[in-house]
Amino acid sequence: MGKTLVIAEKPSVARDLAAALPGSFKAAKEKTHLVGDDYVITWAVGHLVGLAEPDAYDPKLKKWRYADLPIIPEEFKLVPNDDRAAKQLRAIHKLMADEEVDGIINACDAGREGELIFAYVYDTAKVKKPVQRLWLSSMTKSAISEAFGQLRDGEEMKALEAAARSRSEADWVVGMNATRAASIRLRAAFDGAVSLGRVQTPTLALVARREEEIRNFKPEPYWLVEARFEATGPRNYSGRYLGGKRLPAADDAQAIVDACSGQPGEITKLERKEERERPQLLYDLTSLQRHANTLYGFSARRTLSAAQRLYEEHKALTYPRTNSRFLTGDMIAEIKPIVSLVGHNPQYRRASEYVLALDRLPLGRVVNDKKVQDHHAIIPTRSEHDLGRMGQDELKVYDLVAKRFMAIFHPEAVYDRTRVETTVAEQVFRTSGRRLVEPGWKSVYGEEAETPRADDDTGGDQLLPKLDEGERVETLSVESMRKETQPPRRFSDASLLGAMETAGKDVEDAELREAMKDSGIGTPATRAAIIERLVDVGYIEREGRSLMATEKGIQVIRLLGAHPLTSAELTGDWERRLGLIEHGGDTRPAFMGDIAKFVTETVQELDKLKGVRIERAKLGPCPVCGREIAENRKGYSCWSREDPGCGFVIWKRKAGKMLPVAVAKELIESLRQSRERGEDPGVGRTAKPVTGFRSRAGRTFRAKLRLESVEEGKWRVEFDEEWAKEPPKGESEEERAEAEAAKGGPGAQNGDLAPETVAPARSA
Repeated sequence: MGKTLVIAEKPSVARDLAAALPGSFKAAKEKTHLVGDDYVITWAVGHLVGLAEPDAYDPKLKKWRYADLPIIPEEFKLVPNDDRAAKQLRAIHKLMADEEVDGIINACDAGREGELIFAYVYDTAKVKKPVQRLWLSSMTKSAISEAFGQLRDGEEMKALEAAARSRSEADWVVGMNATRAASIRLRAAFDGAVSLGRVQTPTLALVARREEEIRNFKPEPYWLVEARFEATGPRNYSGRYLGGKRLPAADDAQAIVDACSGQPGEITKLERKEERERPQLLYDLTSLQRHANTLYGFSARRTLSAAQRLYEEHKALTYPRTNSRFLTGDMIAEIKPIVSLVGHNPQYRRASEYVLALDRLPLGRVVNDKKVQDHHAIIPTRSEHDLGRMGQDELKVYDLVAKRFMAIFHPEAVYDRTRVETTVAEQVFRTSGRRLVEPGWKSVYGEEAETPRADDDTGGDQLLPKLDEGERVETLSVESMRKETQPPRRFSDASLLGAMETAGKDVEDAELREAMKDSGIGTPATRAAIIERLVDVGYIEREGRSLMATEKGIQVIRLLGAHPLTSAELTGDWERRLGLIEHGGDTRPAFMGDIAKFVTETVQELDKLKGVRIERAKLGPCPVCGREIAENRKGYSCWSREDPGCGFVIWKRKAGKMLPVAVAKELIESLRQSRERGEDPGVGRTAKPVTGFRSRAGRTFRAKLRLESVEEGKWRVEFDEEWAKEPPKGESEEERAEAEAAKGGPGAQNGDLAPETVAPARSA
């Protein structure tokens, strides 16, 4: 009897599989696989194989020419991604061809991308042997052993493979053609390529259009009236006129203040009712990323990295790249054993004991087979969890998942809601109070149960004294408050993930979000990478927890206008169709035919951008020679075709960031003031750190900037920080900034201190 070749996605997974299988394994001398009595285990290292560049089909396509577009291969060619991938690929092919191997097990990640990794490796091999599929949702020994006992036939996965190939090829066709078309037609407008993609462009459109809304927003004043009351006792409380009604003029507000000041009041209406708040649904990846961003400022990628380590290394969480928030019926028997194991750690013991004491678990919002496709919700695994071995990020993510898992089996939180109307001189002031009576599921969170609420125009919820309807009160004070309307908030990772999940629709209700999942932009597994891709190409940048579109990102979306490529709904519909292909409800040829038609129309539409010029900023007189400083593709200078100027220039690109007009203006104005003070040649400085710089290792950081003369007629922008003044020999300022960021020093970006390696996306 021959051996079975097992192909895992990563070396670490291969070692875990070997530890769970019977017999002993030894590493091959080539260090490319593990050998056992019945199994040989090898591994990919993520994607070993990708779709070839256009010049693999025709050498003339190495040059970017509009006449060659659109490029739509009849059959796609596959190539190793790099030399390292090629070496491991050859090793896998050799094992597949080995006469001792009579069968293959696909043990790559159990999802669309894992299926694609294996499919491309198998496609490029010269041999065809029977394939079985290992489907894992947990990396514990027992789960691996059980999965090996329930291997699926490879043919069952053909629909998933078709969806994976369609996703990959659609991204190539749309990204390659749209990027080439836009870059060729907008050469005069932008320096370098204009990167466009099936998923990245509608995501950028969400951020860029929000930034436009913020820039165009004109605040308008309005007034609120608030009164302080005292019932005998004393029992004090406050109320807002008509519950926070916005008054358009100061005179209107003052008239109410004048009418009510010093006048007695009466509680003319008092309502008490019970409010119940249900526990939140279990986590899928997107909701976990959103919550971790809200609580801890984690980027989507940072949360995914921690969850992936908890899955692979610590065996503490189930498969994280899931889009389901439910469990399947066959898992009911697993729930209490998992709860018991979580409760072995003291901080979860009390919640664990409550759940274990239940005669019947409340499963209505937990178990739903119809809402689990590939993987169930993220929950702790049925194993001992050693928190002492976890890093800080991992502890925080584990804590979120463990508490959410136990909380959903607790009862509703019960509040006592009180609404009071106080009438003074025929003017009505409203007050709202809410008191937690029964913590229910919120007891799992301890002190986190009651989170501070941001004040709104209603005055928020108060802790009210005992009051009675008909009671007379004294009006202690009446105040008019001037306010201004606020612009929309910039996206954070959390809110952008939410917008991607609902294709740009503003939906907060958890159940409604659940219903819209199949029509979102991207998938839970890809959204973090898309956000980072937009940062990498300079379309968006982080400012604290906010995501802000850069000038280039805004200009790209402006130029595309209402093109369907910017449509979140269209991309969401494509994602829905990929899901249908995955489950047999649509066909790969039909989808790819529509993609080809879309790309042909897009190339024709982008041709209209030929010769487009974008408006360049004017930054005022040069502080050296007085000529007008103007923006160009690469910098800000007093040079023009007619007049070379004095050579003064501020280059836009600095440490992975394009310096915006506002920063350049500040440096120029500061330099001008420095020279007016008699400092020659003078130095320009930014008053505050500038965000969005990126070190070579991919970490973001912030730093003040300094503009100085380095030699006669030449100027340079440097980091104006102590840690960047004298980098050690051979170390760049960016590398020094990276070291500071790792320590949480002056260069660190708030909420983004942990290493985050950036891998360039092949397609988006």
